[in-house]
Amino acid sequence: MMKSKPVRMLCLFLTITLLGGVVWAQFQDGFRSRGRFRGNSSPTSGAKNDWEIDEKFEHDAFRFARVKYTSYGWRDKWATDFPESDLNLPHRLRELTSMEVHPESVIVELTDDNLSDYPFLYIVEPGQMNLTEGEVVGLRNYLHNGGFLMVDDFWGEEEWQTFYHNIKRVFPDREPEELPLEHDIFHLVYDLAEKPMIVSIGTWMRGSETERWDADEPHYKGIFDDKGRMMVVICHNTDLGDGWEEEGVDPTYFKQYSERFAYPLGINIITYAMTH
Repeated sequence: MMKSKPVRMLCLFLTITLLGGVVWAQFQDGFRSRGRFRGNSSPTSGAKNDWEIDEKFEHDAFRFARVKYTSYGWRDKWATDFPESDLNLPHRLRELTSMEVHPESVIVELTDDNLSDYPFLYIVEPGQMNLTEGEVVGLRNYLHNGGFLMVDDFWGEEEWQTFYHNIKRVFPDREPEELPLEHDIFHLVYDLAEKPMIVSIGTWMRGSETERWDADEPHYKGIFDDKGRMMVVICHNTDLGDGWEEEGVDPTYFKQYSERFAYPLGINIITYAMTH
């Protein structure tokens, strides 16, 4: 069972200088071919980021942490878009900000004793989530002690209800609140003029702008503690993870979704989590 202890915030973020004014067209690498980070599509493909971090920042560099959670059925939905999204996002975060970013992401479980070592957690496809009681308690303790959770890539009413059932077990007395476009997560580093609906590359190639018939509008919601700190950001009817994962497949998809929305919003959310 995870020990209840304060989440270790990264002191690096207290002095970080973001590269303000960087526009999306100034991505240093631009569109990258599929082969740059992909081996095969297996999580054990062996692909990795290869930069080194200063030894004095070894324990303070931002490290992307993906949650392995219990779900319905036999498919491991927690691993959707893995490992490519977990390689590409740190790469872009390092490229477009001055923060120290760890080259290796991690997979964590909500019952891990060291969960509080990671101030930012990412859950994908929570529409298939079926948390155990231990996971519920672990997540509640983590968030109450200063942690931040980003939830991404679930669509329509049925998947919302599954997620809602689980998050209400974590916080029976709190409700997700719709975030207005004026909220900092849409403007903190990159200024977004709309709440983006990002579809998977397969859906985009089929000419569709949504994944489901009942998911025609993106929703970004927050769950707040008693002091007004946002503990959870919920990205519903959108898929930032595919924008990270598939950036090297097609240059048009890269321009339309990855460069324009998925990376800017992902960087905004991470920066918000680390500075609030």
